[in-house]
Amino acid sequence: MIREKLPTIRYYSRKEKYIILKEVIKISTYIHFTKEQREQARRTDLANFLVSRGEKVKKSGSEYEWLDGSQKVTIRGHLWYHQYEQKGGDAVGFVRRFYNKDYAEAVEMLLNGIGGQIITSPPIEKEHKLFELPPRNDRMSRVFSYLLLTRGIDKDVLFEFVRNKMIYESADYHNVVFVGYDSSGKPRHAHKRGTVTSNPYKGNVAGSQPEFSFHWHGTSEKIFLFEAPIDMLSFISMHKENWQENSYAASCSVSDRVLFQCLKDNPNIKNVFLCFDNDEAGQTANKRIADKLNKLNIQNEILIPTHKDWNEDLTLSEKGDERICHQVL
Repeated sequence: MIREKLPTIRYYSRKEKYIILKEVIKISTYIHFTKEQREQARRTDLANFLVSRGEKVKKSGSEYEWLDGSQKVTIRGHLWYHQYEQKGGDAVGFVRRFYNKDYAEAVEMLLNGIGGQIITSPPIEKEHKLFELPPRNDRMSRVFSYLLLTRGIDKDVLFEFVRNKMIYESADYHNVVFVGYDSSGKPRHAHKRGTVTSNPYKGNVAGSQPEFSFHWHGTSEKIFLFEAPIDMLSFISMHKENWQENSYAASCSVSDRVLFQCLKDNPNIKNVFLCFDNDEAGQTANKRIADKLNKLNIQNEILIPTHKDWNEDLTLSEKGDERICHQVL
């Protein structure tokens, strides 16, 4: 049995003129789990667990995606990672975090399994895949059509990135490939985006290093951070004048890793502009990164698109070069 102490109760005795302290003890049942049971619960396959509870999960490459409200949680076997809170853990931690259970309740909930059947995830070894760029297509007709006509990207801006071998069309699925290089000019990251609007695939190439995701190094003191490469290109399309002088980065998520790598590689940068999407997830990330920058005494501002994101601002505005954003100071 567990003796759980509750706050001490104080009351006044009429017979005796002093305060009497009484300790109230709550008796609760102790649940014993063997080492094997604890490990089995910890390794519960989360995708199967969620489906068994009527939740929707979406397959994304070798992983699954589950939405915590509007915020994305990546799932792989018994492991999870909250993309916007930048936190993760195992199956027990998942149930504690999202189902508000204590440790014993979480383990018991997972061991109940699916109709009495416990589905566990096999051991996951951290893979270190060799990064390779997808093979290039001989032509870029689909990429040009998608980015220029569907997404409204300025052709001069697009051609500058193509000329620097930062954007090309893949040979297999004709995806747009956005390439990120390290300071020595070696490709370290590639983000793929489908050109078929009915199947808007997007994802990073295996082995990509997030600190080198799609970015442009300028010579000015300014850098602008975005969630996606298309948002970055859209913003530049609306602010074309001398755009090459500034630095830009697309995290391909809401991480700040590429930002701090750019700050390391570009010591001339003094002002950071955070430009994530105009939704709960994007603005939560904006504020999280701004707090980190403030602690480091790095000047920063938050720029918010008028619509959902910068591409919507570009395509829905009457003039592509119209500045339609407001600042949160």
